[in-house]
Amino acid sequence: MNQQTRPTGLIQAPAPVGTMPGYMPGFANDFETEALPGALPQGMNSPQKCNYGLYGEQLSGTAFTAERPERTWCYRIRPSVKHSARYHKIDLPYWKSAPHVDPDVISLGQYRWDPVPHKGEALTWLTGMRTMTTAGDVNTQVGMAAHVYLVTASMQDAYFYSADSELLVVPQEGRLRFATELGIIDIAPQEIAILPRGLVYRVEVLEGPCRGFVCENYGQKFTLPGRGPIGANCMANPRDFKAPVAAFEDREVPSTLTVKWCGQFHVTDIGQSPLDVVAWHGNYAPLKYDLTTYCPVGAILFDHPDPSIFTVLTSPSGVPGTANIDFVLFRERWLVAEDTFRPPWYHKNIMSELMGNIYGQYDAKPQGFVPGGMSLHNMMLPHGPDRNAFEGASNAALKPHKLDHTMSFMFETRFPQHLTRFAAQEAPLQDDYIDCWTSLDKKFDGTPGKK
Repeated sequence: MNQQTRPTGLIQAPAPVGTMPGYMPGFANDFETEALPGALPQGMNSPQKCNYGLYGEQLSGTAFTAERPERTWCYRIRPSVKHSARYHKIDLPYWKSAPHVDPDVISLGQYRWDPVPHKGEALTWLTGMRTMTTAGDVNTQVGMAAHVYLVTASMQDAYFYSADSELLVVPQEGRLRFATELGIIDIAPQEIAILPRGLVYRVEVLEGPCRGFVCENYGQKFTLPGRGPIGANCMANPRDFKAPVAAFEDREVPSTLTVKWCGQFHVTDIGQSPLDVVAWHGNYAPLKYDLTTYCPVGAILFDHPDPSIFTVLTSPSGVPGTANIDFVLFRERWLVAEDTFRPPWYHKNIMSELMGNIYGQYDAKPQGFVPGGMSLHNMMLPHGPDRNAFEGASNAALKPHKLDHTMSFMFETRFPQHLTRFAAQEAPLQDDYIDCWTSLDKKFDGTPGKK
């Protein structure tokens, strides 16, 4: 990607491909950045003529009349209409969208999977996506899908954007580069990336093979949760989210652009790279975030608090306090509560919970829930600690204890999550997972005062 050093106060463009890209801090900030000096208009958005012969174009992530419009002004070598020709449909059979209800698949149940294995295939970001569950309706822009990605090959002169959704990417192994219209984002395990709806990008393998998880959000954009009485500090800090600085490609080479639209995939042939934004400013941009900067909050006297206190990001719904999606992180932390059963308690929940393990051991499931694995507890289905976790926590000496070397997450949604045929029949489903609760003993003793 081309770049030059700007002698003014604006953020510099990144170093050439192969070195570390540059970033700007802040969540939903109004950023401004340019890769050539003077490419960014000052004091206005749409001058009669842009410097360098660039075209001004706005990318809007909300309606124009939204309370706080999310939009970015791009100054590019060609307008996007030059990167869009006649389309033809293609089939990506493993990438599904809601509503997707397979009549031969039972989604009612408690499920857990081992990591989806690599099989030595050359898989790109598009061909390596494996949908596990879908929820809601992509056409009415509510709900989500949960995917596992297996990526072993970079996209070669091939580009993609989703008109349906923003993507939350959670790596579990390997390192990826997202070369986007607005700059470069590199991510590795213990980081996440947020790729907005409508943003064009190419995915490259920096270190493979790569595997991870994707939450495809059909609904309102992810934002930071309201903190309520927690106040201004801890949890995810806005300054730890990073947006890329401007970088661009000016390459005349036969290329393809694939678009996901209403659950279908269409491809068009173009004669150049569409990553030709030389400068941009706005608040609608891709972001990365280091999960190790998340500061958890917990009980310091008694009782196990709701997992909602571990929310990193939330996608609001039309019902206040009930999320379209919550992204929740369970990382290293101290447990200090007195006279308290410290792991998550047994419960049934209106929300549907899909969990993934990035590394280490999850405290409520000491065995079986391995790094790269997933579990699903659908709405109003009971779940909780297995026997070993229950017995261990019930009889442990309650001194301060550090949960160490652990990082799991949850994609939680107000909608039921429907399994795909891949999840039910091809992914490595643990058929005996439901049996982890069968050995729980009846402990009832009616003697007054008996514990």
